[in-house]
Amino acid sequence: MAFNKQVKILIIEDDVFLNGLYVKKFSDENYKVFSAFDGEKGIKIAKEKKPDLILLDLVLPKMSGFDVIKKLKSGDCKNILIILLTNLSEKENIEKALSLGVEDYLIKVYFTPSEIVEKIKKVLSKKH
Repeated sequence: MAFNKQVKILIIEDDVFLNGLYVKKFSDENYKVFSAFDGEKGIKIAKEKKPDLILLDLVLPKMSGFDVIKKLKSGDCKNILIILLTNLSEKENIEKALSLGVEDYLIKVYFTPSEIVEKIKKVLSKKH
């Protein structure tokens, strides 16, 4: 990872409590964090801020996580790493997401916020 560049993370999560929790966790780890509560706003922020990684829920207002992935992967944000963090654990959702190019698919109930931060750090350390 480049030491002169603060890594940027965008959290797209409509649950206000979880969104705030992850913003705090990643901020405490010295990441530059942005957040959105719906898919449309998430895409707008992604295009403006060009985060290194997006932590994305699938069930969102205004636009589903799948639509967010398709929109970002088809434009100038296609190289941004996307990790899904959702409660949808059906095999077809996981396969669809991976086929769309997400880096990983995490099911919320299986991980504590601290474990998710550690997983994200590992993904980012491989890419930077």
